[in-house]
Amino acid sequence: MRLGKLRNTLIEQNLDAIFISQPDNRHYLSGFTGSAGNLLISSDRAVLITDFRYYEQVGHQAPDYELAKITTKLSDLLSELLAGVGVKRLGFESQHVTVDQLYEWSQATGGVEWVPLKGTVEKLRAVKDEGEIEALRRSTALTDAAFAHLLDVIKPGMTEREAAWQIEAYMRTHGASRMAFSPIVAAGPSGAMPHARPGDHEIQPGEPIVIDIGCVVDGYCSDMTRTICLGEPSEKYLEVWDIIRQAQQAAEDGIHAGMSGAEAHALAGDIIGAAGYGDYFGHGLGHGVGLAVHEGPRAWRLGDNTLEAGMILTVEPGIYLPGEFGVRIEDLVIIRDDGIEILTRTPKAPVVA
Repeated sequence: MRLGKLRNTLIEQNLDAIFISQPDNRHYLSGFTGSAGNLLISSDRAVLITDFRYYEQVGHQAPDYELAKITTKLSDLLSELLAGVGVKRLGFESQHVTVDQLYEWSQATGGVEWVPLKGTVEKLRAVKDEGEIEALRRSTALTDAAFAHLLDVIKPGMTEREAAWQIEAYMRTHGASRMAFSPIVAAGPSGAMPHARPGDHEIQPGEPIVIDIGCVVDGYCSDMTRTICLGEPSEKYLEVWDIIRQAQQAAEDGIHAGMSGAEAHALAGDIIGAAGYGDYFGHGLGHGVGLAVHEGPRAWRLGDNTLEAGMILTVEPGIYLPGEFGVRIEDLVIIRDDGIEILTRTPKAPVVA
């Protein structure tokens, strides 16, 4: 089915074949998880090009693909391979190919027109099938469990780095193949940086803590954020936390298939703006999650893309006050025809213990 959809592009763009080099796209189309390889897809052939390290792996993971063995350089093989497939116009992933790569490949394949394509496979990946959704359920469930574990062990005096390790160790020993990204544990003023790195700062009683975590299970990522406080919080923190909770709830109540990314963003952004904090919500409401932790679709203030049923989206409004603290709450959701299904199960509370 995935190859069938991709092959529609051959007709639409008047191409003889498409050359796939982006790793996640290669994985999506073939099932091959090796770190090196390319795909050549024509109307009647599917070829996986790789080197000696992965010959056997191709047979296990991509049995429906022809194996083309690289014995010297990819460019040495390309001319012969494209001639054998009968390629004159070849689509390639222009977003993922360097100028040097394109020059080398085109020089080695004189007579072949290399036609740039943008986001062709990514558009297919944005709408998930049921198998992908089940994998996302599993990765999200493990993320929920890891956060629950953290709440059992976190305490004032623990460093951000120590808390992050508790999350990572739990995920890796309970089924994650890897982290979707390095865990974010950002206490106090560090929380005002949306992508802060955990440091040696010791968590203080009453300090807001932004915790953003995700793992990979069966190849698919998860992504979740909660902001908590250990001990007595400030009134300002509680006010900001409540604004973000209201903004997220409005977005989750209102998002549905057929709306634009900008319309989805505005559901939360308008509430934050009306509360006087619009200048402190500088990122988009959400992004897609799948084989990569950041992929299509996007929900942001300039987003003219259309959200479709089956897409996965984070819903993560935030307010970031430089020198003070930040608050972000993030769920992973599935877009349905009549609304959303929330995958994330972790409760939301501004204060714990």
